[in-house]
Amino acid sequence: MASTFTWAIANLERETLDGFVFVAHYTVSANDGTYSSSAYGSNGFAPPENLIPYADLTEELVIGWVKEALGGNEKVAEIEAALQAQLDEQHSPSKAAGVPWG
Repeated sequence: MASTFTWAIANLERETLDGFVFVAHYTVSANDGTYSSSAYGSNGFAPPENLIPYADLTEELVIGWVKEALGGNEKVAEIEAALQAQLDEQHSPSKAAGVPWG
């Protein structure tokens, strides 16, 4: 089964005076139907030329900001590949613990 990657915004930090969001905390989850893995991160932002009112922000818009701040598609693919590697390791562990006797 193909893995599904889900980006979400966990929290925003903003200026109360004008609503400027200066930090976005995000999660990325991977699920292949059997196993799952996830990552958490934060990105800071510089004030934009055109401030979007806080009440008008959408999760999709802020996820776009996060992905752009990370470095675009290359970094997004790198994060998703790392999560996929975690899923692959869960399917076929490369390490184990225990003793060979009963």
